[in-house]
Amino acid sequence: MSKKVVVAGHICLDVIPDLSEMLLKRPGEFYTPGALKMAKPAKISTGGPVSNTGLNLRKLGIETSLMGKVGGDVFGDMAQLLLKKEWGIENTLVVDDSVTTSYTVVVNPKGFDRMFVHDPGANNTFRADDIDYDLVAECDLFHFGYPPLMATMIADDGKELIEMFRRVHELGVTTSLDMCLPDPQKDKTNWPKLFEGLCPHLDFYLGSAEETLFMLHRDEYMAFRDASDMDLLDKFTGDMMHRLSGELLDLGVRIPFIKGGPRGYYVRTPGRDVLKTMGKAQPVDMDDFENREFWHPTFYCPVPPNATGSGDASIAGFLSAYLRGLPLLDCVIVATATGSASVEKPDALTGVPDWDGVQERINTIPRDPLTVEGKGWSKDPEHSFLWIGPSDKSRK
Repeated sequence: MSKKVVVAGHICLDVIPDLSEMLLKRPGEFYTPGALKMAKPAKISTGGPVSNTGLNLRKLGIETSLMGKVGGDVFGDMAQLLLKKEWGIENTLVVDDSVTTSYTVVVNPKGFDRMFVHDPGANNTFRADDIDYDLVAECDLFHFGYPPLMATMIADDGKELIEMFRRVHELGVTTSLDMCLPDPQKDKTNWPKLFEGLCPHLDFYLGSAEETLFMLHRDEYMAFRDASDMDLLDKFTGDMMHRLSGELLDLGVRIPFIKGGPRGYYVRTPGRDVLKTMGKAQPVDMDDFENREFWHPTFYCPVPPNATGSGDASIAGFLSAYLRGLPLLDCVIVATATGSASVEKPDALTGVPDWDGVQERINTIPRDPLTVEGKGWSKDPEHSFLWIGPSDKSRK
């Protein structure tokens, strides 16, 4: 592979107790004051998108550099030791002795969605000047993850975040962004204003449906969440995805991808005049990429899924396929196959195979059923698993 990537942003140390033998009838049973809950050995690894997306990209055959910040403490030493011992990566992180390293305890009892106990630590002090722009200039694509967990980057309506993406875009490097959902009770960020300044510098937007609704329409998200007694991702319709992607396109994003968790990936693309502004890593086949809108399901998971880092892993799958010049649909297929591999293990890395292993999964594992409701949505006559949206060029 000749394409090079930088993955930057949030990095932490993940502590993941093995709770696979814990049987709960309801999530509240986990917290009983004074009780002792038994676990099997914990998995300790680097986490966050710098690790989850960046290292999976390396597993999938893409030359990838990592950029993040840790403290000069024991957790920071552990993070650097793990990167050196397991990946041969050295001197890749900014070390700040005045702060502590971010960590996450992942609570993931069998049969329930995971919960995180998280300290952002050094990530809260990360700023635009912590990026090595000389190294970025040598690469084709720059991916950044989890700014909602990086206080300095989103302060002042995202001044540092916007400045960083502006500088990267001026280098002619293709840009990519992943989000995460902040605590609605504590978050005071004016996300619509931040997105207004940020999106003109974004080639790929890779947030989830929940994150996108929260960022663009916080009140609607809160009402939607409060009125629902089920996983919100199950309630997103084709009409909602079409509306949200249209808003992102209007704000300047070149290609919005919206992750749907257990419901797969949604994508919508503009015309080729916009695609030609995407920097070094433009689509290889403009005819294939222009004016598409579709929703692809997930692949079947034979075990109770563990979604820790699965979105990050799926992004690594997508970027690895895109940088190989694959067609758009194949890129999304690789993304969902990589994400499905990740959920079979307790962490974001050990479940993901190499490139050939992902191809084998695609050829052997069935897809989960998917139904999309909305005006102008229908199944693709050529691919029975795929749903085509109202803006897809096949409608014209």
